[in-house]
Amino acid sequence: MSSLLLARTKVFLDMFLAMQLLLQLLRGAAADSRVPAVIVFGDSTADTGNNNFIQTLLRGNYTPYGRDFAGGVATGRFSNGRLAADFVSQGLGLPPAVPAYLDPGHRIHRLASGVSFASAGSGLDDITAQIFSAVTLTQQIEHFKEYKEKLRRELGGAAADHIVARSLYLFSVGASDFLGNYLLFPVRRGRCTLLEYEAGAYLVGAAEAAVRAVYALGARRVRLPGLPPLGCLPLQRTVNLATPGDCNRWHNMVARRFNRGLRAMATRLSRDLPGAQVVYVDIYRLLADVMAGPWAYGFENSVRGCCGTGYFETGVLCSLDNALTCEDADKYVFFDAVHPSHTAYKIIADAIVHAASHRPE
Repeated sequence: MSSLLLARTKVFLDMFLAMQLLLQLLRGAAADSRVPAVIVFGDSTADTGNNNFIQTLLRGNYTPYGRDFAGGVATGRFSNGRLAADFVSQGLGLPPAVPAYLDPGHRIHRLASGVSFASAGSGLDDITAQIFSAVTLTQQIEHFKEYKEKLRRELGGAAADHIVARSLYLFSVGASDFLGNYLLFPVRRGRCTLLEYEAGAYLVGAAEAAVRAVYALGARRVRLPGLPPLGCLPLQRTVNLATPGDCNRWHNMVARRFNRGLRAMATRLSRDLPGAQVVYVDIYRLLADVMAGPWAYGFENSVRGCCGTGYFETGVLCSLDNALTCEDADKYVFFDAVHPSHTAYKIIADAIVHAASHRPE
């Protein structure tokens, strides 16, 4: 074999080995960055069935909820189909539905690829959950501790640590603190001003405490969706006595102000907590755009919900007006007077999956 051929052969082998090494590194990086599970905390926007197993009136385990879910089953999700957390899971290559932690039918191996601790009626303020007999955020984090120990017992310490460290943590909570607590009942109003409640030791402070708590337990990748335009929910339009049918501008201002505090807190924690990636997701702007031009997103109605008359029904009231429920929920931004349709939840989920930086409102 000539020296020229030997040289060319060596170059080829070197290139082949270099390519193999590069492929191994790419495979390792891909495996290292893959999210093994989506772990969810929150309220009715993230409850995939936990309230079915506690003593509370806030349940969605009856028609017309779940009518577009697989098999048309009412699972406890407050929508016609899946929630944002479910679509986030699917978007990350995980199962298309996130199971509820309190469902006794789910073993720990099923929960290892995703779990929701959320409870309809819960809030950042534990008093909010107590008003509705829901699972408080504090209790949800205690359930996460139990979950972590179950993973260690069943899968071993290394596997459990990998799941906890690499999972995506989603907090979908906060609206009930305003609409079902401060703006409705006098418990907190007698103790603090609205500004203090939003940004002081209560809501933003409670959100920070929750993130720090899961961080201490091993969480690193956290997503914090902000509040939607609360004043533009169909129910809030209906009860807007000043200008019936229009958005309640004051409630929208409250949501924007809270979101600014939440975004600043997320930025600060990403800087202060080693290895943490705490990302604020601007749901307000997204849904404001959807509601302002629903046709651009494939919707026909963004003013009322699909269920009943669409103006005030939510929860059990939807089942009472089941005969009035619209034929095609995909044409509606909201399924009931408070909660998005599953098509709207998918749009929200896409924003959560692709959120990588903090952007101003």
